[in-house]
Amino acid sequence: MERIRIEREERVTWIRLARPEVLNAIDADMHDELEAAFDAFAADPDQWICVVTGEGRAFCAGSDLKSVVANGHRDYPAHGYAGLIERFDCDKPIIAMVNGLALGGGFEVALACDLIIAAESASFGLPEPLVGAVALGGGVHRLARQIGLKKAMGMILSARRVSAAEGERLGFVTEVVPDDELETATRAWVKTILKGAPLSIRASKQAVMRGLDEPSLEAAIEGQEDYPSFAAWRRSEDAREGALAFAEKRAPAWKGR
Repeated sequence: MERIRIEREERVTWIRLARPEVLNAIDADMHDELEAAFDAFAADPDQWICVVTGEGRAFCAGSDLKSVVANGHRDYPAHGYAGLIERFDCDKPIIAMVNGLALGGGFEVALACDLIIAAESASFGLPEPLVGAVALGGGVHRLARQIGLKKAMGMILSARRVSAAEGERLGFVTEVVPDDELETATRAWVKTILKGAPLSIRASKQAVMRGLDEPSLEAAIEGQEDYPSFAAWRRSEDAREGALAFAEKRAPAWKGR
């Protein structure tokens, strides 16, 4: 990997965008590297959470337009922009640790994550119309679903940038923390999530995401038992371990199976 760095710390995969000289803008090779990194995370039974962040003063400034002009556009990988925005089959938690600018495709990457933990200096926006483009990497769709139509239209049509604090008020940022506490806060979220049984966490994520696609609350509740992660959780060793540990008044030992 030349454009990203991957670190594995016990159950956690850290993916760091590593082109700080261009604000971690994504070129064709970085798309391919990210696809491979997320594929590896999704397939590894020992990796339970992924954290995505950027090196330097940006999370990600979006597409590397200079590269596109020089080399032409290349098709995105199998799971779409950055190997993430069409990864609808991953039920493991993915956290965006946003350390600075998250614009265009960078904002779309963050929106595709389950949590966004942002530094106070971070900012977000979809400036595509300013360069004659459209945020079709999930940005216009996810933003409208996550914060509501009128607020999303205000950001999308004006192409304006918002602060981390406003992102939290709008509802797409999970938590805002001082810049020097960003990694500490993110690690605290990771630690808290890891207290839960991994298959319970995955079943919960899948139930939320698939349930939102159901026509009604009633349909979501009726259909959840058919979701793959729900079935995997129900027959898992960890489901039995949780009840046993509670009865024996001890901490559970999760195995992820």
